[in-house]
Amino acid sequence: MEKAPDLQPTLEGPRVIVRPMIAEDWEHMYAIAADPLLWEQHPAKNRYEEVQFREYFEAAMASKSAFTFIEKANGSIIGSSRYHGYDSHKSEIEIGWSFLGRDYWGGHYNGEVKKLMLKHAFTFVETVVFWVGADNLRSRKAVEKIGGKLRDGIQQRRHGDELCDYVVYEITREGYNPPS
Repeated sequence: MEKAPDLQPTLEGPRVIVRPMIAEDWEHMYAIAADPLLWEQHPAKNRYEEVQFREYFEAAMASKSAFTFIEKANGSIIGSSRYHGYDSHKSEIEIGWSFLGRDYWGGHYNGEVKKLMLKHAFTFVETVVFWVGADNLRSRKAVEKIGGKLRDGIQQRRHGDELCDYVVYEITREGYNPPS
């Protein structure tokens, strides 16, 4: 019988610790997520509202594959992500539901977190995918910056009662060239 991969390890880089999300992260996580500008390009544009973010947070906790990002320099929570949809037959997993506080945009933090998560994922899959809102140009650029290659076509996912358009990027173990 195949051993299930560890979907919530603690990962550490030069600037960030990526650790399993815990219930006690709620207050600090919501303080970041309450910024409407974080979600302005995301299909779930109202995720800054407490009720909507609570739903996101509870689903993340229930997934048993969600992470909290901690800035090593000061111990602050700065964002989150998770693994999703592990498929051993396809040798594929998704990294998604990611966000960073605006103070951490445009620097090395996203790349470092994704590098850590990719390195771990490639210990048990051949391909990592990223579902990004079709109109979320900021996130699309960030995924392309770490080596994501666009798959053909638009996919859809439901957010509440609404079907939203997504594009899917992939990074393969063989083709991955981590930034230094």
